[in-house]
Amino acid sequence: MASAKIKKGDTVVVLSGKDKGRSGTVQKVMPKEGKVVVEGVNIATSHRKPSQVNPQGGIDRAPAPMAIAKVAVADPKDGKPTRVRFEERDGKKVRVAVKSGETIDG
Repeated sequence: MASAKIKKGDTVVVLSGKDKGRSGTVQKVMPKEGKVVVEGVNIATSHRKPSQVNPQGGIDRAPAPMAIAKVAVADPKDGKPTRVRFEERDGKKVRVAVKSGETIDG
């Protein structure tokens, strides 16, 4: 695959699916599977039977992986989705938002 344009800790916007328009922080990137886990987005529920560890049982909710193509990095200027390109600034390779030209890396 191409070099990673979305990294852990980035703020991303969901482009399609049930959570379209919502944004969150990337918790995990899985480049081989082409998936990302975004905080507060694509929440999966799993029903747990009562056990000795959890005698009450109940419903667990956790963010599930989603396709990396369904998310775009949020522009640092206005928070809208933008594409990312790489540029060399001050001798360093940095990620730059295509819409505003702002640097995404610190």
